[in-house]
Amino acid sequence: MAANLAESENGSASQRSSQPPSVKSVDVVSKSPKLNGQNGHPADQALPKTLEKGSMLKERLTRIFSSKDSSQRSIASESKKGSDTPQSATGPALPKGKEKSESLPRFIVNPELPGGHEHHLRGARRQERLMDMIKSFLGMKPEQLPDSNELSLMSSWVDNFRKEKVDQAAEKKTGHENKPCTLVEKYGKCQEVVGRGAFGVVRISHKKLENGQGEKLYAVKEFRRRPEETEKKYSKRLTAEFCISSSLRHPNVIHTLDLLQDSKGDYCEVMEFCAGGDLYSLILSAGKLDAQEADCFFKQMMRGVEYMHEMGVAHRDLKPENLLLTTRGCLKITDFGNGECFRMAWENDAHMVSGLCGSAPYIAPEEYNCKEFDARAVDVWACGVIYMAMRTGRHLWRVARKEEDEFYARYLEGRKSEEGYAPIESLHRARCRNVIYSILDPNPSRRITASQVLKSEWGREIKLCKAGEEGL
Repeated sequence: MAANLAESENGSASQRSSQPPSVKSVDVVSKSPKLNGQNGHPADQALPKTLEKGSMLKERLTRIFSSKDSSQRSIASESKKGSDTPQSATGPALPKGKEKSESLPRFIVNPELPGGHEHHLRGARRQERLMDMIKSFLGMKPEQLPDSNELSLMSSWVDNFRKEKVDQAAEKKTGHENKPCTLVEKYGKCQEVVGRGAFGVVRISHKKLENGQGEKLYAVKEFRRRPEETEKKYSKRLTAEFCISSSLRHPNVIHTLDLLQDSKGDYCEVMEFCAGGDLYSLILSAGKLDAQEADCFFKQMMRGVEYMHEMGVAHRDLKPENLLLTTRGCLKITDFGNGECFRMAWENDAHMVSGLCGSAPYIAPEEYNCKEFDARAVDVWACGVIYMAMRTGRHLWRVARKEEDEFYARYLEGRKSEEGYAPIESLHRARCRNVIYSILDPNPSRRITASQVLKSEWGREIKLCKAGEEGL
């Protein structure tokens, strides 16, 4: 691809060191067909048929990624009554000593605050509202369901919800055994379930403080043994995950504390508890995030990914569900079940990895096309898809395979044209668009690294909130 990166907003033609010369992104000020025409045509002159066809396609994709179907709009309007839904708000900082009430908006913009903003997230309240949304969604008639081509994030949530109901029914039949005294004594009694997956369940344990005033909460991940998995393989798999996660110490990576066995012989991994829920449920609840809010989470995620890669670890399953949030807006990467050590401490060069893993919309194309690939580039690709999910509220595509997904095929065509790909072109800042195009480069050898993302002009100008900066 021989196209150049878009010119910066001030018209400068200087080359950005962190941007590979593989993408042409339309500059809103100087090249938009709505303002100055395209390829020399005045704005009021009819475009050639080829461009007209491209414009119609762009408008179609823009409608898909910028609008919600009627059922989702009605759900969003109802959820605005809750405490976690307002997109953003501006206002003075709270007086010192005043408690943050339930009426506070989710995201507050204030130049006087560190980073110019702060977050107020309540995962439990959001989870309750999402369950109501799911139940109403499941109650719809087939003709009322959203078109699958609209790439809604709701579809995977519904699948998880249905599986959770099956798991709950099975658990009632077998009964849930209490954890041994060692786990209860160290971390308290496990109670409510806050997450489920193929691995098992995540519960909250409540440890009463010694002074009797209050309690400390932990997240306890209960691993289930896979069918046909031997005891040796089961133990090796879980201890490997624990060794990876417990060795990482970073504000944007979950802190893993312990690995214990319960009375059934199942392993339980104890981690810090993040009461703000996960990024996936936040996007579903809010519809989509404003630029400043999404940028803050994106930069925190990239800092965590940069640290992991420096430590020789790749996540290989980055998605909004695996990004947890504190109530003050600190993002933490979790779930290293597919984690890969691509470089040992005594080595200088990275090993290539193989095998397909992760969730389809976030899997990089080289995982389908190459026997071996760089695990770091796979993580960076997923970060780009996650950012677009935050900004649009939808998946960019179902799978990054040209022959199987029309949206991905359109993306590849858009990279070669002046018009670009509509969902990414809807990002109004050229610096942001350029970085996203460079992250989502189908050629992994040209894809920029996590470090380069943070050093880019856009990455440097993103301001973190106090919680994101300090890991609160």
